[in-house]
Amino acid sequence: QVQLVESGGGLVQAGGSLRLSCAISGRTFSSYAMGWFRQAPGKEREFVGVISWLGIPFYSDSVKGRFTISRDNAKNTVYLQMNSLKPEDTAIYYCAVSRIQYGLGKAPSDFGFWGQGTQVTVSS
Repeated sequence: QVQLVESGGGLVQAGGSLRLSCAISGRTFSSYAMGWFRQAPGKEREFVGVISWLGIPFYSDSVKGRFTISRDNAKNTVYLQMNSLKPEDTAIYYCAVSRIQYGLGKAPSDFGFWGQGTQVTVSS
């Protein structure tokens, strides 16, 4: 059974940093893209970024230059380094695995496995 478990969320002041981790168990996904999404109260789930099976990252405009996605296939883990955090980054953050091998979508429907989410709160 595939499981994705996010960790590293918490409360941080504006301008601070957090590093989220997503550990995957049950199978390996070295040939699948891994994504990060977030959802704030009352809003739809929003694309944050994705990293391809080759390790090439893509970001939403709202986080570009502040967030960095990386992956360690040996550890079956994907990371989201978040710097220069803003109050508007407050949300539950989810990691996800692409639905298809070698796929590279950015919509939630492009992803087939999801973690339970971790709360990130940025105070002003």
